[in-house]
Order: sequence, then C-alpha cells, then structure tokens
Amino acid sequence: MHIDLSKRHAIVTGSTAGIGLAIARGLAAAGAHVVVTGRTQARVDEALAEIAKTVGDARVSGVAGDLGTSAGVRQLIDAMPQTDILINNLGIFEPKAFFDIPDEDWLHFFEVNVMSGVRLARHYAQGMAKRGWGRVQFVSSESAVQIPAEMVHYGVTKTAQLAVSRGLAESLAGSGVTVNAILPGPTRSEGVGDFFAKIAAEQGVPLAQIERDFIATHRPSSLIKRLATVDEVANLAVYLASEQASATTGAAMRVDGGVVRSVT
Repeated sequence: MHIDLSKRHAIVTGSTAGIGLAIARGLAAAGAHVVVTGRTQARVDEALAEIAKTVGDARVSGVAGDLGTSAGVRQLIDAMPQTDILINNLGIFEPKAFFDIPDEDWLHFFEVNVMSGVRLARHYAQGMAKRGWGRVQFVSSESAVQIPAEMVHYGVTKTAQLAVSRGLAESLAGSGVTVNAILPGPTRSEGVGDFFAKIAAEQGVPLAQIERDFIATHRPSSLIKRLATVDEVANLAVYLASEQASATTGAAMRVDGGVVRSVT
C-alpha cells in the first residue's frame, strides 16, 4: 500500500514531541504539508528541524500557542484558516488519587484534552464538508475504556473524546469527511519516558526495569508485554488520514498492544 498525501494539508496538535511529533513526521513522509503546533516557538522550531532532518523533502510549518484555551485555538485558526486533515493529539496526564483531584484540575483537563479538539473540529470540519473530503482524528487512549484508578480525571476526558468523535462522525455522514478516534496503549512517549525516568532515578533501578514492572503490575493484559513506540501509533494515524481509509469512520481504533481484553 502506497499512501500519497501530497495534495493534502494537515494540522497535528501537540506535535512537538511524542506521539504528536511521530504523527507529524509520518504525514510529512507521506507527502502532506504539515502544521506543527506547540506551546512555545522554541519547541515548535525544534520539532520542525527534527522533521526536516528525518524527512528530506518535508513540507512543514509551525504555529505556537496554547490550544488548551479558546484564544490559542483562535490564533491557530487565524494563521491556518483551513486544513484537510486534523489530528487532535494535544493532551495532558497526571497520576493523582481521585480524592485529591480538585475542581480546578478537572476543568483544566477537560479544557486541554476535550475542548481543544471540540473547538478545532467545529471550525475545520465544516470546511472539509464543503469541499467534500477530510479527515478528523482524536488521539484518545485505552484509558477511555479502562479508566485508571490512579488518574480518573484523565480517563474521563479520554472517554469524552470517544463520544465527541462518534457524534461528529454521525453529524458528517455522507459528507466525504471521516472522523475516528485512536486508542493507544502504554507508549514510550516523551511524557511517559520522563515520568518513568524520574521513578527509576528515585528507586535507583534501570529504566527498562521500571517499564517492565509497570506493564506487569498495571497493564498485565498487554499482549506485546512492552510499551509501544510512538511510530507504531503514528502508523495507524497516517493510514486513517489516507485516501485508502475512506470507509473507516465513526470508529475507535485500538493500537494498545492488546491491553483491552475485548474482541471488538
């Protein structure tokens, strides 16, 4: 299968590192003109340089801003009024006991993890529908269907993304625009790597051992028995953004290493 996105423009939110950067890099390698987004210009510039280094003929640009706010979303829309592919990857997580999560954290997680995608999809999907082609994706998590007790607020926002994704797909039925959610499992992203590295340093054990212990203790149902790589997740996103994925919409696609014990 040859994926050619040379005629398409894409926006990937939260794409200066981790899964988002891998998706941006994958789309660029498929020929798309990709807009990278991040909170600071320095981080955006670093990501653009990394993509240019690994994808020789990459067509990439960047917009810096806080997409966890309505003002930040407006800033991006003003800079890039339309796109063919929207990947709502921006997200935050934080392990915290349920009884210690204040209202402020709940609202902040909802603004960043849910409303950023809602606001962007509300704008860009309308243009896609008018042009008769488009791809919208929400990068959710296996935590959406298996809420982790150690971060309930995160899991709730990931479940909300599934509802938004399916509802938007229903709203765009017959328009030529597909809407899907991706459910990664434990992935060796920058945020997860930093979190595990901190634990490894505190306990004085190798990072690889921390990762193995996490899978064995917290995700024992994993069938691959390891963390996924960001590129393994990005491969699914690139496919769903392609012409070939035209019949896949309204779906929650798992790339979780088999963590979720389900036949669907």
